[in-house]
Amino acid sequence: MREAAAGLIGLVVSLALAPVVIPMLRRLKLGQQVRNVGPQAHLKKRGTPMMGGVIFLAGLPMAVAVLDPASNRAWALTLLTLGYGLIGFADDFLKVALKRPLGLKAREKLLLQVLIAAAFAWYVYRFLPSSGYVLPFHLGRLPMGWWYGPIAVLAILGTANAVNITDGLDGLAAGATALSYAFFALMAAKMRSTPVAVVALAMTGGLVGFLRVNLHPARVFMGDTGSLALGAGLAGLAVVTDTPLLLPVIGVLFVLETLSVIIQVLSFRLTGRRVFRMSPLHHHFELGGWSEERVVAVFWLVSALGAVLAWW
Repeated sequence: MREAAAGLIGLVVSLALAPVVIPMLRRLKLGQQVRNVGPQAHLKKRGTPMMGGVIFLAGLPMAVAVLDPASNRAWALTLLTLGYGLIGFADDFLKVALKRPLGLKAREKLLLQVLIAAAFAWYVYRFLPSSGYVLPFHLGRLPMGWWYGPIAVLAILGTANAVNITDGLDGLAAGATALSYAFFALMAAKMRSTPVAVVALAMTGGLVGFLRVNLHPARVFMGDTGSLALGAGLAGLAVVTDTPLLLPVIGVLFVLETLSVIIQVLSFRLTGRRVFRMSPLHHHFELGGWSEERVVAVFWLVSALGAVLAWW
């Protein structure tokens, strides 16, 4: 019952906040800045309110406080998620409110991410003992020893920034991560871990509610506030369930999006040629003639298949 209530809290809070937050962001003129070098269809999105990640993040601490207030595991996951959300919020605020195009400096953003991820990894290693990380495809467990912490930190950093890269089309990141959070909700049910289920379902419910205003044509964007938090939260769930080695399968879409950027940059620097019409990968298909809705639908399907494959 608590698990279902967590999803309901996330959904209701998200639906209730959207009509309040969106007009507030408009009044504060916290709108999206769109680069002229991107797909021309995106120019009409200029000025759409961003930093909308607060809409689906707000339900998480509420759900934990109401349903599992004594769980250190749930609060650790919540603080990790909200900590990355604050980094994204600061980055968004500098970009749109203070007109600093690049937001936080790269080294500032990386340092803050590492500090929060390291604190989380230390806490989990110290107080939530693990028997090793689960290998994909039921190949057993791999004892990690002192590698436990570094892999956890890398998983959090990698997933947070991969989701951030994926967040480029209306509803894309929200829908894909909702599927991934649902995966962890099912895993929590299998493990009989209420704290993990409460967090996973609170986020799933919040994202479903957020999609009401984020699907094409989006009335609000999540910004780095939302995307960094979503990725960190996913990785945090993987760490506490001993499944960070499954993340490349669960989040295969995020891996493909990130690889497309890496391949594009390396190819251009080494050969002067581009492999894709534009990176990340979703823009390649857009420029190939696919509608935004078609790209999002196909990419959601890829995300769902990754979750199914990881479960299998």
